[in-house]
Amino acid sequence: MARNTVPIHAGEDVVRVRQETRRCAIEAGFGLVDQTKIVTAASELARNTLDHGGGGQAIIDIVQNGAKRGVRIVFEDNGPGIPDIALALKDGYTTGKGMGLGLGGARRLCSEFAIESLPGKGTRIIITRWK
Repeated sequence: MARNTVPIHAGEDVVRVRQETRRCAIEAGFGLVDQTKIVTAASELARNTLDHGGGGQAIIDIVQNGAKRGVRIVFEDNGPGIPDIALALKDGYTTGKGMGLGLGGARRLCSEFAIESLPGKGTRIIITRWK
């Protein structure tokens, strides 16, 4: 299965995460709608990794569970962390200038969504979209 680690330290790295996510989604056999959903979620989370986490990385994999194929992405940063994950997942909550749809929106676009964060230690978000 494909595995690619994309460092996230500048705006162009967010573009690279989107491109690599789309490549893996196509390789996994996703149709256009599913490609768009996983790429949109990846773009949002890569931007958060850069803007709120101070940079980090995305590890992009094609995964298989029996007959199901999917794309799994792990976003990791060593930033300030998220003090209240439940609040951060609520639509409308923002720490920046956005609309506050990022984390919750990304969660809705994925089949699986997990988040671990400790204040002062960073954040790890794992998303999977199954075909």
